[in-house]
Amino acid sequence: MSKNFYDRIAKKFGGYGYGTGAKYKSVYPSGDPEKYFKEKLLKLSSKKKTALDIGCADGKFTLQIAPFFKKVYGIDTSKVNLDIAKSVNKNKKVKNVQYFLQNAGNTSFKRKTFDLAYNRRGPSYYKEYNRILKPKGYYLEIGIGERDTIELKKIFGRGQNYGKWNNSRLEEDIKELEKIGFEIVFAKNYYYFEYYPSYEAMDIFLQGVPIFEDFDSEKDRLLLQKYVKKYTSGKGIEVSRHRIVMVVQKI
Repeated sequence: MSKNFYDRIAKKFGGYGYGTGAKYKSVYPSGDPEKYFKEKLLKLSSKKKTALDIGCADGKFTLQIAPFFKKVYGIDTSKVNLDIAKSVNKNKKVKNVQYFLQNAGNTSFKRKTFDLAYNRRGPSYYKEYNRILKPKGYYLEIGIGERDTIELKKIFGRGQNYGKWNNSRLEEDIKELEKIGFEIVFAKNYYYFEYYPSYEAMDIFLQGVPIFEDFDSEKDRLLLQKYVKKYTSGKGIEVSRHRIVMVVQKI
């Protein structure tokens, strides 16, 4: 996913983390993965610990976490998002957060810098995260699973990692993490549904997410109409979601 996409979305909607404003309802058969991720993160927090927010975007989540840590560093490749984050930081006079324009796969941080690092749907450069974590440090991730919006991608014939994620992301990630030198503390798939009230709500939703980086409201109209017709029920237009939540510890 290119940084230009995130810059474009940040300019259009006033930041990535703040969303497009698309209305929808969520149904969680096995619980809300975002809620569980945050609970696990806060359980490991401490005013003595320094944390890294990987792919912090406009810093909305970073500021939610900051009060629970001694220091939080946020990194992202989108300058537009980081400018928004820095501006909000300045207005709120937050003193324990710093933002940096950096590639997560090759950061400038020294070895064994962080007590904890976390990643919300960002890039998974596990070797780099292992390098910058202290011994016994924790890495937490809420990632996108291989079944996420799969019906939508099939109708469009394209999409984020469409045709590439044919195996269990969770199983593959666990193997890679263990090979690098992490111990798996928690790892689970979460499947849930979102219901959008109208075609217009679906359209605005797709404009602001990386499911289709090249989504075009006019060019993709027939494909979206086809999806809406097939997946509309009494609850609304159904979109299947898949998230992976992991907590691992550096050995």
